[in-house]
Amino acid sequence: QSLVFRREYGGLIPCQFTGCSFGTAAIWQYESLKSRVQSYFDEVRANWLEKIRPQKQGDLRKQINQWWNSLSEGHRTVSGIIAANVVVFCCWRVPSLQRSMMKYFTSNPASKTLCLPMLLSTFSHYSFFHMAANMYVLWSFSSSIVSILGREQFLAVYLSAGVISTMFSYVCKTASGRLGPSLGASGAIMTVLAAVCTKMPEAKLAIIFLPMYAFSAGTALKAILAMDTAGLFLGWRYFDHAAHLGGALFGMWYIMYGHELIWKNREPLVKVWHDLRTKGPGRGGSGGSGPL
Repeated sequence: QSLVFRREYGGLIPCQFTGCSFGTAAIWQYESLKSRVQSYFDEVRANWLEKIRPQKQGDLRKQINQWWNSLSEGHRTVSGIIAANVVVFCCWRVPSLQRSMMKYFTSNPASKTLCLPMLLSTFSHYSFFHMAANMYVLWSFSSSIVSILGREQFLAVYLSAGVISTMFSYVCKTASGRLGPSLGASGAIMTVLAAVCTKMPEAKLAIIFLPMYAFSAGTALKAILAMDTAGLFLGWRYFDHAAHLGGALFGMWYIMYGHELIWKNREPLVKVWHDLRTKGPGRGGSGGSGPL
């Protein structure tokens, strides 16, 4: 069973999902750039109408829009991820959904359902404290990671990290024989944390409850890697240390090598999409200017 698992899932599913994630992100970025000019003129028109239109005092919608616009792009980007985690957390509170939640929103190499939980489990938390801690870390690092990668690339990395960290957990659990369900966004968030710490190792970090003790991001990353490595080999069961370690290693690899290998080679795919958008399918030809 272990051999079959490795042959069918040991890299095939994560690679397919990662390829789809980055391909979709590249096309999404193309469409975003294409519509930016139109969005600019729409915003100018909306601002002009707002000036000439009578405004209601204490308009809730206006206050929400002002709050949303005051957020950084990183905070706006992860807001959807946080909302999805909150929805899944609430679903865990519904008794009639417990069986489906265990089947699809926890990852376990001993389960008959292996593929879908690799992604869905990264949006799943049963404990409120677990969810709050993970979402706080994601919110804290969101501005930095989105400024480094951009919105579209970040989302591709985050989704891929969830699947890859779960795959690492599957392999380690199968190899050690310590099977059991896992859930939580920690693996994907470890990718975000490791990517930021690798890119900016001299940045200063602090623990929320001990703000007077600051340390460098590089030191924090080394400590996290050491703790999760120890937890993996010593068999600590409170956290899924394999998923944490897999996510951290993926984040480090992506910043050092993955960005060059994957994202910077997206142009052929974007050009195909550009040709389909501008000429339509089946009309052939390769003339015209590049997409970007």
